[in-house]
Amino acid sequence: MDFDKKELASAERRNFLKLTGAGAFTAAMVAGAAGMLWSDEAVAQTAKEEREREQAAEHQMTLATAYVLGASRSYPIMQLDLKENIQNATNGKVYVKLAPGGQLGAGGALAQAVQGGTIQCAQHSLSNFAPFASSVDLINMPYFCGSNQRFTNLVNSDAWKNDVHPKIESSGFKALFYVVIDPRVVAVRKGGEGAVITPGDLSGVKFRVPGSKMLQQYYRMVGANPTPVAWGETPSAIKQGVADALDPAVGALFVFGFKDILSHVTFTQAVPDSQVYSMNLEWFNGLPADVQEGIEFAGELTAHQNLAKVPSARSYAMAELAKAGVEFHSLSEDQLGEWKEAGGFQRSEWDQYKVDLAGSMDAFSQLEEAAGTQGKYYVHDA
Repeated sequence: MDFDKKELASAERRNFLKLTGAGAFTAAMVAGAAGMLWSDEAVAQTAKEEREREQAAEHQMTLATAYVLGASRSYPIMQLDLKENIQNATNGKVYVKLAPGGQLGAGGALAQAVQGGTIQCAQHSLSNFAPFASSVDLINMPYFCGSNQRFTNLVNSDAWKNDVHPKIESSGFKALFYVVIDPRVVAVRKGGEGAVITPGDLSGVKFRVPGSKMLQQYYRMVGANPTPVAWGETPSAIKQGVADALDPAVGALFVFGFKDILSHVTFTQAVPDSQVYSMNLEWFNGLPADVQEGIEFAGELTAHQNLAKVPSARSYAMAELAKAGVEFHSLSEDQLGEWKEAGGFQRSEWDQYKVDLAGSMDAFSQLEEAAGTQGKYYVHDA
C-alpha cells in the first residue's frame, strides 16, 4: 500500500481518534509507539490484543509518567517495556494501563498520587522521594554517586536497601526499580558565556537550580550564582537570560526542547539525573505472592533493559543537539579533580548533610563504600 505523507498522517490521526474514542487509550499508545497507526489491520490487531489482555487480567495497574512514549529514544524511561514485562512476568494476571506524557501530573504530584493510592505505580525523580524519605536526597551530594556506575552500585546495594528502603516503605511506597538516565551536565545558553571547563569558568554565572538546597550549595561552592527557577519556566528563563546555564542530563535537554537555545554542554559528572518507579505499598502487599514475585522480576528485567539503553539514548540526544550547533566537552581526570576539590562530598561543608540524611557519619561511610563497590550491574558512563 503506497501512502503519501498527507494520507499517512490522516490515517494515523483517524486510527488514533478511533481507538481513543472507543476508550482504548493504551492500545492507541501502544500502536503509536510501534509506528503502526497508519495500518488499519495492525491497529485492529493491537486493540484486540489489549482488550483480551485487559479482560483476562485479575488485577489492573495504572502506570503514570511525565514522558511521552517515544521519549526512551533519548531519555531511557522504559515505560512501554515495563508494561510489557509486568504483564508477561505475571502470566497475564496484571494488566497495565499507561498514562504517559504528564496526563496525571509529573514529579511530586505523581509521588503523592502513588502514596495516596490514586494510581498504583509512577515514575518520578529520586528528589521527589526526598520529602517522604529524606535520606534519598543523599544522591544530590556532589561526586558521591554522580557517575552512572556509582549510582547503580549504591541503589542496588544491601546498605541502601537496609537503610533507605524501610524509610521509603514507612511512607507507603515500594521502590520497584531505579532508572539510570545519565549524570547532570553544565549546559550554557546561546549568547551566554563560552564553554565551562573549570569551576573558575562558572564565576558569577546565573545558574538555574531546582528547589534542592544541596544543589544550590554545590553551585555556590563551584563559583556560580544559583538561581532557583521552576522547571516549567526554565526554557523561557534560559532564552531571556534570566539564567545563563542549567544542569539536566543531555537526554532531558533534548526531550524538553532546549536544543536550539544552548551553545555548550560539559560532562562534570557531579550528580545523577536519576528516576525511580515507585508503587503503592498497600496495593502491592495486597496482591498474591506469585503476582508480587512477577512484578518484582519485571522490575529487574526492565532495569537491565534501561542500563543497556543508556549509551544509545545519550548518543541520539547528543547527535540531535550537535545538529543544532551544541558543542560537547568531556573532562580529563585532572579537570574532574578540580570540580571535586571545589565542591565534592569530602569537604567539611557537607558533614551536617551526611549526619542529617544518613543518620550518622558511620552510616554515611557505609553508603559511600557501597557506591564505590562494583555490584552485579554494569552501566556505561559518559
